[in-house]
Amino acid sequence: MRDYLKAHERELWRWFASARAQADYTASLRLDLLKSAYRLAADSHVELHAAIAEAQNKLGLDVPVTAYQAQDSPALNATLFHIPGEAHLVFSGPVLALLQGDELKSVIGHELAHYHLWAAERGEFHIADQLLQTVAQDPRASAGHEQSARWFQLYTEIFADQGSLAVTEAVEPVIAGLVKIQTGLANVSAASYLKQAEEIFRQTNTPTEGLTHPETFIRARALDLWAKEDPAAHAEIRRMIEGVASVDELDVLGQRRLTQATRRLIGQLLRPKWFQTEAVLGHAKSYFPDFTPDDAADDAASEPAFSEAGLQRYFAFVLLDFAAVDPELEQLPLVAALELSRRLGWEDTFDKLAAKELRLKAREVKKLRESAAEMLAHAEAAP
Repeated sequence: MRDYLKAHERELWRWFASARAQADYTASLRLDLLKSAYRLAADSHVELHAAIAEAQNKLGLDVPVTAYQAQDSPALNATLFHIPGEAHLVFSGPVLALLQGDELKSVIGHELAHYHLWAAERGEFHIADQLLQTVAQDPRASAGHEQSARWFQLYTEIFADQGSLAVTEAVEPVIAGLVKIQTGLANVSAASYLKQAEEIFRQTNTPTEGLTHPETFIRARALDLWAKEDPAAHAEIRRMIEGVASVDELDVLGQRRLTQATRRLIGQLLRPKWFQTEAVLGHAKSYFPDFTPDDAADDAASEPAFSEAGLQRYFAFVLLDFAAVDPELEQLPLVAALELSRRLGWEDTFDKLAAKELRLKAREVKKLRESAAEMLAHAEAAP
């Protein structure tokens, strides 16, 4: 996402990366913290600062950390405010009284992991975060921009939870700390909550509905997968955050990949010379003005997007869109689409859609599919 923003949102990136923008943000943040929170000095909060120092050591962070207790903010929470070269950690509600030992260290580790991320790569992940959140709040923002900001924030929280695990070196206090902050309970069982989380996943595979933070049961499961060094952890966490790919719920990266895959699909479909009529190529240019048929070997099956169950109906519609563009080609375009859908492994989806949209009987579609190879070979051999 960072690389995409640098390449495709250059003006915005330059602004958010500018010295002026950073200076404005820094001055405003420092003043806001002084006005809205009580600074927790090291000499009067020795245990807290010892926990902060231990977390810094575990995470390899050598920056001054200033701790605060928020005023007029009873909700349990902890928040990291990033300034280059400085970390400002704000506690809200009775967090410091509620969390014990490693539970507090896990929360500190989570927040300092935010700093670790935002300071990396010359602060570019922090720039990306600021840019995405600002764009998403603009009334002109597209659904793709909003989803990009949402997923970036959700994955940032998932990343920060690894900081908790790195500091405590045990999953139990991390989960206990999460549950305590969410419930306000003084005594909780991490093992019991993990069982509760697994019970949820046995009944549903619905991805997170969170806007800024994944639900606690998702975070608990992700932490457990990491702690067990499960090789499927990355794929499972992605499924819990993003769910099944859907055309209407893609971020800007997903939209870009979908556009590239669509172009590749049309290019593969129109490879045969007989298919490249003026009417058909004109229709292809309505998708992509600079379109040219794909002369490369047919390796469309290697395109990851084509195997996404949630996108197959969309791709089937794209194939079907070319089935009746040029009446002079008669049934050959539909036959070519039937054959390509077979190679891509979603013939059932395409067959049902073709029957419905073209008002064909299922047996008619089946008959065309059975004769597809012969018909296409004959068309290729024709002068």
